[in-house]
Amino acid sequence: MMTLLIFSQGKCGLSKGITRYMTAMATGDLMVLVFSVIVSQIIKDYFPGSLLKYTLACRLNVFLQGLSLQLSIWFTIAFTFDRFVAICCNKLKARYCTERTANVVISIVSAFNIMVNIPLPFRYEPTHVLNNEQLGCRTIASYHTSLAWAAHRWLTNITNMFLPIPLLLLLNSLTAHHILAASRARRALKSNRGSAGQMGRDPELKTRRTSIILLFTISSCFIVLSAPITVIHICVGVTRLVAFQGSSSLYVTVRLAFLLMCTSSCTNTCIYALTQRRFREEVKNMLKYPSSLLCKPRY
Repeated sequence: MMTLLIFSQGKCGLSKGITRYMTAMATGDLMVLVFSVIVSQIIKDYFPGSLLKYTLACRLNVFLQGLSLQLSIWFTIAFTFDRFVAICCNKLKARYCTERTANVVISIVSAFNIMVNIPLPFRYEPTHVLNNEQLGCRTIASYHTSLAWAAHRWLTNITNMFLPIPLLLLLNSLTAHHILAASRARRALKSNRGSAGQMGRDPELKTRRTSIILLFTISSCFIVLSAPITVIHICVGVTRLVAFQGSSSLYVTVRLAFLLMCTSSCTNTCIYALTQRRFREEVKNMLKYPSSLLCKPRY
C-alpha cells in the first residue's frame, strides 16, 4: 500500500512509463496480499461465518485470487521487457518506452489474464443449499475428467508456472550480456585514451554493475521462490494426485510452496523500488508527514 501510494504521487524521479509499470506492479502485489493471503488464508480459516461461506463470494474470491497472482507475475515481466528494450534496442526504445505504450501493455496484460481466469469460478459448485441460499464450495465432478478443464489447467500452468521463469531468465540474461559488452567496449575506449587510472571511478561502469546485480537479484528471487510450486505442479500432473490429507507431509509442502509463491509476488516491487534514492526519500517523508500523500499526484 505504501509503495502504491508513493508511486501514484509521481515524485520518484522516474519516467512516466516506468511509473506506470511500477504502479501496476504495486497494485498486483497488493491484490496478492489481500486475496491470496488475507482473504483466502486468514478470513476463510479463522472467520467461518464470513461472506466466504456463500458460494457466490467463494467463487468471486477464487477468481480474484488467481487473477492477482498472474497480474503480479506478468506486470513484472512486462516491466522487465520494457527495461530490456530500453537497454538493448536503441532503435525501438523511442517508440516503445513511452507512457502510452505502458498503458497499452498493462491493459492487454490485464485483459488477457482476466480472460484466462474467467472459467475458475465455474470450477466450483455449492456443497449444500439452505433456505434457498447456496453455501460452501466444492470442485465439480467433471473437473478432473473434462478435456476442456484439462486444457484450461495447462493454460494456467503455462502462464502462471512454466513460462514466466524461462522468459524472465532470457530477458535478464540478454540485458546483462548487453551491459557487459557495452562496459567492455567503454573500458577499452577509455584505456586507449590513456585514462586507465580513472576506470575504478567511472560512474557509468558503476551504474551498469548495479544494473546487473539488480537484474540477477530479481531473477534469483523469482526462480527460488516460484520453483517449488512449479515442481509440485509437474509432480501432481504426472502422478495424477489431486487431493491431499491435512496431516500429510505433502500437504505441508504444498502450503509452504504456496507461501513462497505469494512471497515472490510481493518482493519484486521492493527489489526495484528500494534501489531508488528518491523512493527512500519519499518513504521518509511519508513517515514524517503522512498528509503529504493527500497532495495532488504529479506525473
